[in-house]
Amino acid sequence: MTLQVFWYQGKLQDSGILALRIDDPGLIYGATVFTTLRVYGGSLDHPMTNWTGHCDRLKHSLNIFGWPEPNWQQIREGASAMIAHWSVLRVTIFPDGRELITGRSLPGDLAAKQQQGISVVVWDAPQFRRSLPDHKTGNYLACWLALQGAKQQGADDAILVDDRGQWLETSIGNLWGWQDGRWWTPPDNGGILPGLMRSQLIDWLRSQGQLVQEEPWTEDLIRGFEAMAMSNSVMELVPIRQVRIGEQVRHYSPNPAIFASFRRFFDPSIDLTG
Repeated sequence: MTLQVFWYQGKLQDSGILALRIDDPGLIYGATVFTTLRVYGGSLDHPMTNWTGHCDRLKHSLNIFGWPEPNWQQIREGASAMIAHWSVLRVTIFPDGRELITGRSLPGDLAAKQQQGISVVVWDAPQFRRSLPDHKTGNYLACWLALQGAKQQGADDAILVDDRGQWLETSIGNLWGWQDGRWWTPPDNGGILPGLMRSQLIDWLRSQGQLVQEEPWTEDLIRGFEAMAMSNSVMELVPIRQVRIGEQVRHYSPNPAIFASFRRFFDPSIDLTG
C-alpha cells in the first residue's frame, strides 16, 4: 500500500515498519535533522520545489553538529522514487549519515484554509519553544504539545512566545503581519526557525520593491497589524483570520487585497493589473 512506502538506507520499502536499535540516538534523543518539502510539478528540479535549498539547510545543520554528510546521490535517488507516491517529502538524516525519506499528501483542506484563513492560539508558555530553533531537529516535542493544545481549544495552530512575551512563530511555520504599507516578520536571530519559504518570500517581495521589516513582535507592533498570515514550504502562505490571546480574540480579514502581492510568487501567470 502507498501509505506504507518509505525509503531507508538506499532502498524503497513498503512494510510501513522501520527497525531501529533500542539505543539509536535518533530514537531516544530525537537526534536527527530533517527538512520537509513540497514537490511541484512532480519534479525535484522545479524551481518552487527548491531541492537545493532544502539540501543546503540539511548540510548546514550537519556541519554545525559535526555529523558526517550522507550519500547525497542516494538521497536524491530516494526522493525521486518517493515522488511517485507522495507530493510532500520529509528527508531525515541520522547522526551516522543514514537517510530516511517518508511522504504524505497535501492537506485535504489546504485550499479552504488559504481562502478562509485559520484560527490560532497564543501559547503563552515560553518553555514551549523548539529545541535548537535555528535547526530542524527530530526533537519537536514542544511544538507538538503546543499544536495539540491549540487543537483542543478548537484552533488550527499555536503561536509560540519568548520569555518577554514576544511572538516568535507558529508551531508549524513563520509569522507575517501587515501594517504601515509593509510586511513584518520576526527576525531570525536565534529565536525562530528561518524557514525556506520565509526566506524565498522575503527575497521575492524585496525584488518587487516591497518593504519587509524583520523586527521583534512586541505587543505594540502586533496591536497595529491589519492582516496576519503564516508560511511554510508545504502550505505556502495561509492567512490568519482569528487570534486568541487568553480571553481576548482578535479578528482579521483572510482576504485583504494585500495578500494579492504574494499570488504572483506562487503563480507567475496571474495578472494583477486588471
